[in-house]
Amino acid sequence: MQTLRRTLIALPLLLAALGAHAAAAVGQIAPDFTLQSTEGKPVRLSDLRGKYVVLEWTNPGCPFVRKHYDSGNMPATQKAAREQGLAWLSINSTAKASGDYLEPARLAAWLAERKAQPTAILMDEEGTVGHAYGARTTPHMYVIDPRGTLVYAGGIDSIPSARVADIERATNYVKAALADIAAQRPIAAAATQPYGCSIKYK
Repeated sequence: MQTLRRTLIALPLLLAALGAHAAAAVGQIAPDFTLQSTEGKPVRLSDLRGKYVVLEWTNPGCPFVRKHYDSGNMPATQKAAREQGLAWLSINSTAKASGDYLEPARLAAWLAERKAQPTAILMDEEGTVGHAYGARTTPHMYVIDPRGTLVYAGGIDSIPSARVADIERATNYVKAALADIAAQRPIAAAATQPYGCSIKYK
């Protein structure tokens, strides 16, 4: 009886804790946020309302991220999205204390060297936005529709490896989502399994 009473007391606390850390889900309104870009300018998600937005969690220290950038796959996907009128926000939630952390200028330079084409590169050193979205890996991808609803969450593609050779054989889920958007139909694969390195949160 005493154990049951303790469980009943603890249950609301557990539910409250889970609720506090509940991540955004497909079909729900995407959490709004404001983050500083690597250029030192504030970027607010809700200012992009009215267009599709891609969120990409990134970390150059991760071999999975390097696979997609060094091969040109991520820049090509960014280019396709931008040409279709989407905004692309690359977000780095790596804590400053992590060995993988790059200062804004160095992060921007790394991406520029690989001809990356995001709309903005955003710094989330406190991890607030990453936790709000439940971002777990680099890369971890999200697509938000013009009404602000999350319509895709998951991996960049279908083969969870760090091998460049696998890119050609994989289904690029973001490009597939772009095709669905262009055809004005619901995104077929709206939730997939993300893969990559764990995000080095604070």
